[in-house]
Amino acid sequence: MDTALTRSQFVRWRAAIFAIFFASGLSIATWASRVPAIKEALDLDNAQVGSILLGMGVASIIGISTGPAVMVRTGARRGMLLAMLMFATGIALVGLGADVFGSVGVVLAGMALFGFGNGCLDVMMNVEATAIEQRMGKTILPVFHALFSFGTVIGAGIGALAAGFSLDVATHAGVVSALIAVIAVVCFFQVPVREAALDPEGSEKPTFRQRLHTALEAWREPRTYLLGVVMLGMAFAEGGANDWIALGTEQGHGLADGSGAVSLAVFSIGMTLVRLFGGPIVDRVGRVIVLRVLAVTAAGGILLFILAPNLPLVLVGAALWGIGASLGFPLGMSAAADDPAKAAARVSAAATIGYIAFLGGPPVLGIISEHIGLLNTLFILVVLVGLSGLFSGAARPLREDEKTAATK
Repeated sequence: MDTALTRSQFVRWRAAIFAIFFASGLSIATWASRVPAIKEALDLDNAQVGSILLGMGVASIIGISTGPAVMVRTGARRGMLLAMLMFATGIALVGLGADVFGSVGVVLAGMALFGFGNGCLDVMMNVEATAIEQRMGKTILPVFHALFSFGTVIGAGIGALAAGFSLDVATHAGVVSALIAVIAVVCFFQVPVREAALDPEGSEKPTFRQRLHTALEAWREPRTYLLGVVMLGMAFAEGGANDWIALGTEQGHGLADGSGAVSLAVFSIGMTLVRLFGGPIVDRVGRVIVLRVLAVTAAGGILLFILAPNLPLVLVGAALWGIGASLGFPLGMSAAADDPAKAAARVSAAATIGYIAFLGGPPVLGIISEHIGLLNTLFILVVLVGLSGLFSGAARPLREDEKTAATK
């Protein structure tokens, strides 16, 4: 059984998971903001930079795919610590490879460690966040994802300052790496041992085979795949915007340099605001209605972005796109956690589907865009978001008798 928590222990647990989401976002923005400096330090061309980023992406997908198995072996609490120390080491190696060793191989190794560690963490931190939401009895998971977004904003700002003051990548990456390692250790001691997260210790711990069986059960449930469709469409929409909305603004619409960054900022602001303040609306009207309204909003925003004749309408489309795509992913996680007895396994499965779509979707869009053009490719997102809305009924909260039946 999970240990009963005092109010103070619960608050510390919640703060620790907030910090972990923030650290994950911070880590991503740290290396992303210094890509130009890494490219210059190693005298790389765009194809070589693309290869390094591809290696990181593949490692991330492997990490996400194997994250549930890692959690089965270590438990979420210890697994998060190991994953954070792994990607902190990866960030440090990227800096050392760029400025100290001058080695593409070292940078690639660092990016692989970073990708794998962050991929594993994505699964486990969402398992913990949904457990906190269940204990609070209200929708708070979007706020955790907003903290991730804040981490990327802060990380990008620090990266810009580091570049502005000509701080070498090794020093910048080393400081952030040390900070993340400290956060990892401090948070480890604030996260409670929970049977549902597969991390009881000593004689209480089930065998590895029993824990693996529990983790794999979710993949045999139709609801997992229905929720996967909901999350896949919104994850494609979010990932596609992050990677292609700036290029679509400037090259697709032929607008001025810098307008793409404005579009991305408008999209990000819309998404973050809804994640911060949308929870009470979900609690009032329900997940399914919110998901359907947001699916219509996202589809309308993407269509407006594609067809807009001028920058103001492009920005309106970007804002609606961000607002519409904001809650699909976290509400899918919340739905997966409806039955506390099987929340860890189901959230792991849902997270795997969602994050693979988030990471794998944009490169697929890029390949397709080479044949039909970028703006035309974005019509695919409209279709996927529409499917997300159609399948949103899968996010209906489970009744008590359904939970009981699921755990028998």
